Amino acid sequence: MTQPNLLPRSRTISRFHSVRSATAELIQGLSAEDMVIQSMPDVSPTKWHLAHTTWFFETFVLEPFASNHRPYDPAFGYLFNSYYELVGRRHPRPQRGLLSRPPLEDVLEYRRVVDEATMRLVEDAPESIWPDLRTRIILGLHHEQQHQELLLMDVKHVLSSNPTKPAYRETPEPSSAQPKPLEWFRFEGGVWSFGHEGEGFCFDNELPRHERMVADVELADRLVTNAEFSAFIRDGGYRRPELWLSDGWAWVQEAGIEAPLYWGPEEDGSVSEYTLGGPVPLDPSSPVVHVSFYEADAYARWAGARLPTEFEWERAARHAPVEGNLLESRRIHPRPVPGGEGVRQLFGDVWELTQSPYMAYPGFRPLQGALGEYNGKFMANQFVLRGGSCATPASHIRATYRNFFYPHQRWAFQGFRLARDP
Repeated sequence: MTQPNLLPRSRTISRFHSVRSATAELIQGLSAEDMVIQSMPDVSPTKWHLAHTTWFFETFVLEPFASNHRPYDPAFGYLFNSYYELVGRRHPRPQRGLLSRPPLEDVLEYRRVVDEATMRLVEDAPESIWPDLRTRIILGLHHEQQHQELLLMDVKHVLSSNPTKPAYRETPEPSSAQPKPLEWFRFEGGVWSFGHEGEGFCFDNELPRHERMVADVELADRLVTNAEFSAFIRDGGYRRPELWLSDGWAWVQEAGIEAPLYWGPEEDGSVSEYTLGGPVPLDPSSPVVHVSFYEADAYARWAGARLPTEFEWERAARHAPVEGNLLESRRIHPRPVPGGEGVRQLFGDVWELTQSPYMAYPGFRPLQGALGEYNGKFMANQFVLRGGSCATPASHIRATYRNFFYPHQRWAFQGFRLARDP
């Protein structure tokens, strides 16, 4: 085998170990009890994430490419399938917290066995199947990076449900810097190309690259802060139906929503915020986080602005470096806007809510087979978020990445910036 052919395999092996080890690092400090709790239907237990991401490699890499592979445990296909209907029956999502068996040590052994089998396959696979095999492994690694963020989202909700409000791990102290007043930057409209192009990984929902018309727009230079959102609350924002979409107002009334998720009053009248480092005084200069699309939209109306479309956001971010407060910073909480000029915080800190419904691009074609269920079948009743968060790995995010959630959901690390028409 020649060196040029060896090099891609060595890179794939290195990336495989890096991503899988990063997941293992995230569970350090968690007890076995922490890892089996499901605090709401949207949350999955940590143990389930560990098993599901391993099941993905076993099902979509080992089974089709390793001729001598035998399932580690036939029951795991039912227990740890997420939503791949074409693969077979699956355990109901709201009941994942009932899976006390298999125990954690069995799941960790499952990861070890599948990792070793995957590496043997990479080393021994003939050149004829290597391009397809490598593509499938890279997809599995980006899938696992998605679950690294989901794991942190879910751990935060689980631990916040404990009356003692324990910390997941120590996090850096917030900055005391005060952001400057909001500034606006204009972006020229016209016919622009959107979607992924060139080399490098992307999900199918980022394709095909296509042209569309966008109007001139002004974007805020930074994210909306806790102090600014607090002013909305003090002005009766959650009690003023004229600010809310009809579905959003019904949600606020039915669920009794009065503030972002994880905000809570203290005995002295101040407000605290639960973080992965435990409860802390609300930092007025940090970006507001854990708000729903409905809340962001209502705030934008109150502020005399609106949410940007996903294409206005991508237009602004296309030449921005992918850097910021991402998972590698180990802060795992949004930080105040850094110094500088221009539009900042485009990547990291919080996923930025947009007003764009999650829909297919013109000419979209999902992947063939069960992997076609990865993104396409969710293109209804959800909204697009852009830019990654403090829990997103840096190697996983790009300007064309499209995340999506339902408008009432807010346990993700999501916030927003404002837009307005010139």
